[in-house]
Amino acid sequence: MHTLIKTAIGALALGLAMAGSVQAAALDQFKSFVAGTKAARGEFTQHQVKKSNTGKAVQPSTGTFVFARPGKFIWTYVKPYEQLLQADGDQLYIYDKDLNQVTVKKLGDALGSSPAAILFGSNDLEKNFALTDAGARGGMEWLNATPKAKDSQFQQISIGMKNGAPAAMELRDAFGQTSILTFTKFERNPALGAEQFKFVVPKGADVFKN
Repeated sequence: MHTLIKTAIGALALGLAMAGSVQAAALDQFKSFVAGTKAARGEFTQHQVKKSNTGKAVQPSTGTFVFARPGKFIWTYVKPYEQLLQADGDQLYIYDKDLNQVTVKKLGDALGSSPAAILFGSNDLEKNFALTDAGARGGMEWLNATPKAKDSQFQQISIGMKNGAPAAMELRDAFGQTSILTFTKFERNPALGAEQFKFVVPKGADVFKN
Protein backbone atom coordinates (compact mmCIF):
# COMPACT_ATOMS: atom_id res chain seq x y z
CA MET A 1 0.00 0.00 0.00
CA HIS A 2 2.73 2.47 0.99
CA THR A 3 4.73 1.93 -2.22
CA LEU A 4 1.57 2.11 -4.33
CA ILE A 5 0.61 5.44 -2.76
CA LYS A 6 4.07 6.92 -3.30
CA THR A 7 4.10 5.72 -6.89
CA ALA A 8 0.62 7.06 -7.56
CA ILE A 9 1.49 10.47 -6.18
CA GLY A 10 4.68 10.48 -8.13
CA ALA A 11 2.75 9.60 -11.27
CA LEU A 12 0.25 12.37 -10.78
CA ALA A 13 2.97 14.88 -10.12
CA LEU A 14 4.40 14.33 -13.65
CA GLY A 15 1.21 13.73 -15.62
CA LEU A 16 0.98 17.12 -17.40
CA ALA A 17 0.94 18.57 -20.92
CA MET A 18 2.61 21.59 -22.47
CA ALA A 19 3.57 23.11 -25.80
CA GLY A 20 7.23 22.79 -26.81
CA SER A 21 9.77 21.63 -29.33
CA VAL A 22 10.61 17.95 -29.61
CA GLN A 23 14.23 18.93 -30.29
CA ALA A 24 14.50 20.83 -27.00
CA ALA A 25 16.40 19.20 -24.15
CA ALA A 26 14.13 17.35 -21.73
CA LEU A 27 15.14 19.52 -18.77
CA ASP A 28 14.20 22.73 -20.60
CA GLN A 29 10.86 21.26 -21.64
CA PHE A 30 10.17 19.99 -18.15
CA LYS A 31 10.88 23.31 -16.45
CA SER A 32 8.66 25.09 -18.97
CA PHE A 33 5.63 22.88 -18.47
CA VAL A 34 5.95 22.98 -14.67
CA ALA A 35 6.10 26.78 -14.78
CA GLY A 36 3.17 27.09 -17.18
CA THR A 37 0.79 24.37 -15.99
CA LYS A 38 -1.43 25.25 -13.04
CA ALA A 39 -3.95 22.46 -13.56
CA ALA A 40 -4.39 19.38 -15.74
CA ARG A 41 -6.28 16.14 -16.18
CA GLY A 42 -5.78 12.96 -18.13
CA GLU A 43 -5.41 9.19 -17.99
CA PHE A 44 -2.59 6.89 -16.87
CA THR A 45 -1.39 3.31 -17.15
CA GLN A 46 0.93 1.90 -14.48
CA HIS A 47 3.08 -1.24 -14.58
CA GLN A 48 5.09 -2.76 -11.76
CA VAL A 49 8.26 -4.43 -13.07
CA LYS A 50 9.52 -7.67 -11.58
CA LYS A 51 13.03 -7.80 -10.11
CA SER A 52 14.22 -10.41 -12.59
CA ASN A 53 16.32 -10.74 -15.71
CA THR A 54 13.20 -10.80 -17.86
CA GLY A 55 12.06 -7.33 -16.75
CA LYS A 56 8.50 -8.45 -17.38
CA ALA A 57 5.85 -5.93 -16.32
CA VAL A 58 2.98 -7.32 -14.26
CA GLN A 59 -0.29 -6.17 -12.73
CA PRO A 60 -1.07 -3.20 -14.99
CA SER A 61 -3.34 -0.55 -13.49
CA THR A 62 -5.30 2.16 -15.28
CA GLY A 63 -7.15 5.23 -14.16
CA THR A 64 -7.60 8.98 -14.34
CA PHE A 65 -6.17 12.06 -12.65
CA VAL A 66 -6.95 15.73 -12.17
CA PHE A 67 -4.96 18.31 -10.24
CA ALA A 68 -4.65 21.99 -9.41
CA ARG A 69 -1.43 23.43 -8.01
CA PRO A 70 -0.53 23.67 -5.25
CA GLY A 71 -1.52 20.52 -3.43
CA LYS A 72 -4.92 19.63 -4.87
CA PHE A 73 -5.49 16.45 -6.82
CA ILE A 74 -7.70 13.43 -7.46
CA TRP A 75 -5.94 10.25 -8.57
CA THR A 76 -8.35 7.38 -9.32
CA TYR A 77 -7.48 3.76 -9.96
CA VAL A 78 -10.20 2.18 -12.09
CA LYS A 79 -8.73 -1.22 -13.03
CA PRO A 80 -7.98 -3.88 -11.88
CA TYR A 81 -9.45 -2.56 -8.61
CA GLU A 82 -10.87 0.74 -7.47
CA GLN A 83 -8.94 3.08 -5.19
CA LEU A 84 -8.95 6.85 -4.73
CA LEU A 85 -6.22 9.25 -3.62
CA GLN A 86 -7.45 12.80 -3.10
CA ALA A 87 -5.84 15.93 -1.63
CA ASP A 88 -7.46 19.25 -0.79
CA GLY A 89 -4.27 21.24 -0.29
CA ASP A 90 -3.90 20.27 3.37
CA GLN A 91 -4.87 16.62 3.82
CA LEU A 92 -4.34 13.51 1.71
CA TYR A 93 -7.23 11.01 1.71
CA ILE A 94 -6.73 7.41 0.57
CA TYR A 95 -9.99 5.55 0.02
CA ASP A 96 -10.11 1.78 -0.46
CA LYS A 97 -13.54 0.99 -1.86
CA ASP A 98 -13.43 -2.75 -1.16
CA LEU A 99 -12.62 -2.18 2.52
CA ASN A 100 -14.75 0.99 2.73
CA GLN A 101 -11.81 2.52 4.57
CA VAL A 102 -10.29 6.03 4.48
CA THR A 103 -6.73 6.82 5.60
CA VAL A 104 -5.93 10.49 6.24
CA LYS A 105 -2.42 11.97 6.16
CA LYS A 106 -0.99 15.47 6.34
CA LEU A 107 -0.23 16.36 2.75
CA GLY A 108 3.23 17.75 3.49
CA ASP A 109 4.26 14.62 5.35
CA ALA A 110 2.95 12.39 2.59
CA LEU A 111 4.75 14.23 -0.21
CA GLY A 112 8.09 15.18 1.30
CA SER A 113 10.77 14.90 -1.37
CA SER A 114 8.72 12.50 -3.48
CA PRO A 115 8.15 13.19 -7.19
CA ALA A 116 4.92 14.92 -6.19
CA ALA A 117 6.93 17.76 -4.66
CA ILE A 118 7.85 18.83 -8.19
CA LEU A 119 4.20 19.57 -8.85
CA PHE A 120 2.69 20.47 -5.50
CA GLY A 121 5.58 22.54 -4.21
CA SER A 122 7.12 25.66 -5.71
CA ASN A 123 8.75 25.94 -9.11
CA ASP A 124 12.17 25.75 -7.44
CA LEU A 125 12.82 22.23 -8.71
CA GLU A 126 16.47 22.13 -7.71
CA LYS A 127 15.54 22.62 -4.05
CA ASN A 128 14.60 18.96 -3.58
CA PHE A 129 15.95 17.30 -6.73
CA ALA A 130 19.12 17.17 -8.79
CA LEU A 131 17.88 17.43 -12.37
CA THR A 132 19.95 16.30 -15.36
CA ASP A 133 19.30 15.58 -19.02
CA ALA A 134 19.57 11.88 -19.87
CA GLY A 135 19.52 11.87 -23.66
CA ALA A 136 17.15 10.30 -26.16
CA ARG A 137 15.59 6.86 -25.78
CA GLY A 138 12.53 5.21 -27.28
CA GLY A 139 11.55 8.28 -29.27
CA MET A 140 11.58 10.52 -26.18
CA GLU A 141 13.95 13.01 -24.58
CA TRP A 142 14.67 11.92 -20.99
CA LEU A 143 15.70 13.65 -17.79
CA ASN A 144 16.67 12.20 -14.43
CA ALA A 145 15.43 13.66 -11.13
CA THR A 146 17.43 12.42 -8.14
CA PRO A 147 16.00 13.32 -4.69
CA LYS A 148 18.44 15.23 -2.48
CA ALA A 149 16.86 13.96 0.75
CA LYS A 150 18.71 10.96 2.15
CA ASP A 151 15.49 9.36 3.43
CA SER A 152 13.63 9.55 0.12
CA GLN A 153 11.64 6.48 -0.95
CA PHE A 154 13.05 6.86 -4.46
CA GLN A 155 16.56 6.47 -5.82
CA GLN A 156 15.75 8.11 -9.13
CA ILE A 157 12.84 9.31 -11.24
CA SER A 158 13.25 9.33 -15.01
CA ILE A 159 10.85 11.37 -17.12
CA GLY A 160 10.36 10.89 -20.87
CA MET A 161 9.32 14.05 -22.74
CA LYS A 162 7.76 13.92 -26.20
CA ASN A 163 6.51 16.91 -28.17
CA GLY A 164 6.82 19.01 -25.04
CA ALA A 165 4.75 16.68 -22.84
CA PRO A 166 5.73 13.98 -20.35
CA ALA A 167 4.80 10.75 -22.08
CA ALA A 168 6.38 8.24 -19.69
CA MET A 169 7.97 7.97 -16.29
CA GLU A 170 10.14 5.39 -14.57
CA LEU A 171 10.27 5.31 -10.76
CA ARG A 172 13.05 3.31 -9.12
CA ASP A 173 12.57 2.99 -5.38
CA ALA A 174 15.06 2.35 -2.58
CA PHE A 175 14.38 -1.40 -2.78
CA GLY A 176 15.36 -1.66 -6.43
CA GLN A 177 11.79 -2.02 -7.68
CA THR A 178 10.72 -0.10 -10.78
CA SER A 179 7.34 1.24 -11.82
CA ILE A 180 6.68 2.38 -15.38
CA LEU A 181 3.91 4.85 -16.13
CA THR A 182 2.53 6.22 -19.37
CA PHE A 183 0.20 9.21 -19.76
CA THR A 184 -2.49 9.94 -22.33
CA LYS A 185 -5.30 12.41 -23.05
CA PHE A 186 -3.62 15.33 -21.31
CA GLU A 187 -5.67 18.48 -20.97
CA ARG A 188 -3.69 21.46 -19.72
CA ASN A 189 -5.22 24.14 -17.49
CA PRO A 190 -8.88 23.05 -17.72
CA ALA A 191 -11.57 24.98 -15.86
CA LEU A 192 -12.10 23.31 -12.48
CA GLY A 193 -14.76 23.93 -9.85
CA ALA A 194 -13.75 25.42 -6.51
CA GLU A 195 -15.29 22.51 -4.59
CA GLN A 196 -13.98 19.75 -6.86
CA PHE A 197 -11.20 18.71 -4.49
CA LYS A 198 -13.23 18.69 -1.27
CA PHE A 199 -13.27 15.12 0.02
CA VAL A 200 -16.53 13.66 1.34
CA VAL A 201 -16.18 10.54 3.48
CA PRO A 202 -18.28 7.73 1.95
CA LYS A 203 -21.22 6.58 4.04
CA GLY A 204 -20.23 4.04 6.69
CA ALA A 205 -16.51 4.19 5.91
CA ASP A 206 -13.95 3.71 8.70
CA VAL A 207 -11.55 6.65 9.00
CA PHE A 208 -7.95 6.33 10.23
CA LYS A 209 -5.58 9.26 10.74
CA ASN A 210 -1.81 8.84 10.42
